[in-house]
Amino acid sequence: MKITVINGTEKHGVTYKLKEAFLNYFNDSEITEYYLPKDCPSFCVGCTSCFVNGETTCKDFSYINKIEKSLLEADLIVMTSPAYVMHTTGAMKAMLDHFGYRWMPHRPAPEMFGKRAVVITQCLGSGAKQAANDIKHSLSWWGISKIGIFSASLMSDIIWDKLSQKKRNQLIKKINKLAHKFAKINYKKKAHTKFVTKIKFKLSRFIQKKVYKSGVASLDCKYWQEHGWLNKKRPWKHYKKENV
Repeated sequence: MKITVINGTEKHGVTYKLKEAFLNYFNDSEITEYYLPKDCPSFCVGCTSCFVNGETTCKDFSYINKIEKSLLEADLIVMTSPAYVMHTTGAMKAMLDHFGYRWMPHRPAPEMFGKRAVVITQCLGSGAKQAANDIKHSLSWWGISKIGIFSASLMSDIIWDKLSQKKRNQLIKKINKLAHKFAKINYKKKAHTKFVTKIKFKLSRFIQKKVYKSGVASLDCKYWQEHGWLNKKRPWKHYKKENV
């Protein structure tokens, strides 16, 4: 089993401790980790070259390509981030922006429709849920249906060793419950694609069919056509056939 972890900060704080506790349930797995901003140091500048000319033309392709390769190979994706001003870290947002071309209306990777993901967030006060939703939003538009969420609010301190033993025990108990749930999954079987994901795909397909009929030369439309998605093929059905 392969796990890819994207850490929204390089700090080894509370979020890091919770992530490590989660991964303890997957000791036999091959785990690849990335730490932001170190492993994706540049902001997306909104040049739209990835949409128009292809992702290989992105100025940060060397970073993005390495991360994407790991994501596509992973059986489980784990994304972590403390809440900064009630949202995910700027480094995590910058990385997610680079993957705009993988959103469903553009060129979603068919592999994503069979994957599972976990989002781990925490904060001092409020904002953990918002930070988790920031990440979940992108994951869902990549095509991932099975997304586990862990969010926690700290009211005393943001340093693990300064938290009360009672609070630490509560956090570990909660993260262990989520880890146990995901550790029981048979990852040889791809995740079920939920109805809401299929609706997003259907809306995206409607857009691409209009572009196709208009005759506009579009990299995205060509991608959909090559995958047969403008006809009857669907990315989630591809995985069902593999598992027969």
